Amino acid sequence: MISYSHMFDNSPPQHPVFRSFWMGGYECTDQLNCFGNRVDFLKVTGHDQMAKEDYDQLSPFNIRTVREGICWSKVEKRPYQYDWTAVSAMMDTGKACGIQQIWDICHFGFADDLTPLHPMFARRFAALCRAFVNFYRSKYPDEPLIVTPINEVSFLSWLGGDAVGTAPYCNRQGWEVKYGLMRAYIEGVAAMKEIDPSVKIMSTEPLANIIPALDANDDMIQRAKQAHEDQYQAMDMLTGRICPELGGSPAYLDLLGLNYYYNNQWVWGSGQFISWLNEPFDSRWRPLRSLLQEAYNRYRVPFLLSETSHPKEDRPLWINFITTECAAIIEKGLPFVGICLYPIIDRPDWDHLTPWHQAGLWDAEPAGEGLPPKRVLYEPYAAELLKSQKRIEQAMKKRDQRKAVGQETEDHKIITESFTDKPFFEIPKISKIG
Repeated sequence: MISYSHMFDNSPPQHPVFRSFWMGGYECTDQLNCFGNRVDFLKVTGHDQMAKEDYDQLSPFNIRTVREGICWSKVEKRPYQYDWTAVSAMMDTGKACGIQQIWDICHFGFADDLTPLHPMFARRFAALCRAFVNFYRSKYPDEPLIVTPINEVSFLSWLGGDAVGTAPYCNRQGWEVKYGLMRAYIEGVAAMKEIDPSVKIMSTEPLANIIPALDANDDMIQRAKQAHEDQYQAMDMLTGRICPELGGSPAYLDLLGLNYYYNNQWVWGSGQFISWLNEPFDSRWRPLRSLLQEAYNRYRVPFLLSETSHPKEDRPLWINFITTECAAIIEKGLPFVGICLYPIIDRPDWDHLTPWHQAGLWDAEPAGEGLPPKRVLYEPYAAELLKSQKRIEQAMKKRDQRKAVGQETEDHKIITESFTDKPFFEIPKISKIG
């Protein structure tokens, strides 16, 4: 068993935006799956019933900031009529437990009568955003509010526009779905900022490395390069870099959230994944720190890992890898402000609701009919997380020491140095940890 006698103290957080550098994300999708069935992961995982217990369990890991979602399909059963009962209860629980909640307005699920291709989608979404801010401020007039309008637009537009995996169940319509989502995203941000300019907007977009095949010709190399560039389309729209007719602005992106998983590097065309271990060695593979740096250089706002996890027994090794990469970014002096473990409670597959992924800090085990799943701490992951938290603290101290003695840090200029050719992670030859 793990001893928590050496847990971190509860001293006030040092970052002005988040209460804790380490965060937890609770799976909150309410999407229609590939069979047209609506899923509700707050209910499936039991978090809707066990929020207090879930929050209390975060204490040994000094996690005081979490990602939550309102579940649009439950809040707006009829157009422009909102039921905030469940959201209000979750907010009250967070307040009582001293937990800061970052709110997703749309986490893959839409109201029953809408899809991103509906002509009223953007207007309805902006009205929802406006209503949410008004409701939040009616409860907490002075609390900081961080909002993710739409989670993973890049992935959602592919899933619903190209892969026929969710509404609107299209093929070869990915751009049209993305455009519709971003029209709504931008109108939603404008509505929230108009009501309350202090609202912070946090993106949660996938971060990927898309590469050509080893035998690629010049055309294939260029297509892979363009595909890699296209991963930024959603945030380029939000910030007005492209599609200026949508009304995007750099002021609409306050926090650059980047989601990174073990399969976020792949070969264009074939979809073949490159092992995150980079074994056998592949010169096309890029360290996470390099990808993070690339994204930061593009938008120049504080940034974070807004989602990361690994299934099953490699969870400890993965958090070790993530910590090494993020510590390097911190020591550079970049404004890297957090890591969110997502999901922190395990979740099942969307389409079949089984098997469970075993990717959380806590696994979920059946507890009987009508009862929420039991939380079972995966202790190897927990032990490695505590070590990782100390390593991040050390990286922050090194950064602060450099600033204290006047050494140059990199947070106020574009970085051109590449990490690619440098040692990044001393990894054991055996990847499996029991």
